[in-house]
Amino acid sequence: MIALLKRDLTLAFRAGGGFGLGLAFFLIVTVLVPFSVGPQSSLLSTIAPGVLWLGALLACLLSLDRLLALDWEDGSLDLLATAPLPLESVVTIKALAHWITTGLPLVLAAPVLGVLLNLPVPGFFWLVVSLALGTPALSVIGTFGAALTVGLKRGGLLLSLLVLPLYVPTLIFGAEVARRGATGMETATPLLMLAGITAATIALLPFASAAVLRVNLR
Repeated sequence: MIALLKRDLTLAFRAGGGFGLGLAFFLIVTVLVPFSVGPQSSLLSTIAPGVLWLGALLACLLSLDRLLALDWEDGSLDLLATAPLPLESVVTIKALAHWITTGLPLVLAAPVLGVLLNLPVPGFFWLVVSLALGTPALSVIGTFGAALTVGLKRGGLLLSLLVLPLYVPTLIFGAEVARRGATGMETATPLLMLAGITAATIALLPFASAAVLRVNLR
């Protein structure tokens, strides 16, 4: 499992498909929002948690089509399916590699970009907490979507259509945690809901993804 994780991380950094692309998109979204809604500080402070969460979600979505497609094209996926390592573990490692190369950089960059949107000072901590807790769910759900569309021509568009509705609960509760934290309100309820969504996806979706891959590899 460690060797597979190192391999996926190495390929991701060499190809530049996840790390740089996601951060660049996140930066572009954050910079363009003030131009579109105006420079009013109060308005930017209000919409900052939602904008940052939406930007992070879309940035995670960018590299999902490469998650399993490259392994499918060069035959590595067939070898992994017949390896002693369970396919559920393979899917979990793929999701972990995606989170390290995409989700984790977004979590670390979010406070810096929050300054551009005039995010209130109390909101920085809760923004990082919500992203750190919610982005693993985005990677696991994205891996499930990639398993559904692996081997399909133009599967990237179909992948987006399949995954975006599944992302909505995570987006709602993640942005709500950041919004409540920024305004000084109680955050326990949305935070627990976000943690429950992440825990459920990590516990259940690797098995669903592995089952879908077995069907697609027949």
